[in-house]
Amino acid sequence: MAPPSPTQRRLTPHDVAKLVRISFGPQAEVADAAPLTGGGFAAVWRVRLADGRDSVLKVGPAPDARLLSYEKDLIAAEASYFRLVRQAGAAPVPEVLHHGQHWLFTGYLDGTALPALPTTADGAGARHDAGAAVARIHRLTGDRYGYTGDRAHGATWRQAFTAIIDDLLGDATAWNVTLPVPTDHVRDVVGRHAPVLDVVERPALLHFDLWDGNLLAAIDAAGATRLTGLVDGERHLYGDVLLDLVSPCLLRRIEDEPEHPFLRGYVAETGVPFVVDETVRRRLTLYRLHLYLIMLIEIPSRGMAGPYGDARRARLGPLFESEVAALDRASVVDA
Repeated sequence: MAPPSPTQRRLTPHDVAKLVRISFGPQAEVADAAPLTGGGFAAVWRVRLADGRDSVLKVGPAPDARLLSYEKDLIAAEASYFRLVRQAGAAPVPEVLHHGQHWLFTGYLDGTALPALPTTADGAGARHDAGAAVARIHRLTGDRYGYTGDRAHGATWRQAFTAIIDDLLGDATAWNVTLPVPTDHVRDVVGRHAPVLDVVERPALLHFDLWDGNLLAAIDAAGATRLTGLVDGERHLYGDVLLDLVSPCLLRRIEDEPEHPFLRGYVAETGVPFVVDETVRRRLTLYRLHLYLIMLIEIPSRGMAGPYGDARRARLGPLFESEVAALDRASVVDA
């Protein structure tokens, strides 16, 4: 189990009751409240209000918490994501009940995160549903590429993505993270392949964090899993739809798994076959590099010291090196 993250506030029932009154009025009361597990950034509690409503409270890091560059204002970002997706009717996401300065109350969605389902349950149905839902979300378009606010963004996807990588490499330096590949080499290989990103002509709304833990599911009468919720939209951004095909196949390569249920659901919804040409392959490689870079850099920012941090580095290091090596080989071929 991961150690507690220094970005997570330590809340008490008194803290929760205070936020309930601020959010829903001085007469609002808590019937029951308990922390939820699974996240590593914010504090998350399930809160049942005295009026019978079930809600989820998410509280962001303290103002003096040290964060990665793109992690500013993630509570506001999550509220924005849920509102956009619910308004479009694109996917089952929580209703925003109240958005405070550093906290968010949403409605509670029934269902269980896929990793917590019984081992006998087949998550393929829920993953298929998620692929279809994300395809619908991708129809939403932003007014620029990259993150919202004053975080990394650009007029083109190439500009935004290279700015995102530059910020992450700056974070690596600030946090004294030694990457498996020298920082200058990472920046160089991304820069050499960045022109392939110019095929992206629309800033689609992306979730980014679509690993199984953010998919809620229920088991139907036939024993199949169905998606009941898509959560944790705080890291959303706008850009290439292929970016959202990386985390559903976490630590693997989705182009090597054409029958992956998420991919099948996505294709079924769009009606467009998933064709892996050289341009698609390079973009997916860049996006895995990006994801592994985040996962390596956040080891110290999440307080992952000792065996847990060592295990993560040991798992991610070779994967990161492999993606960089694939881009290096592609450069040689093109030359």
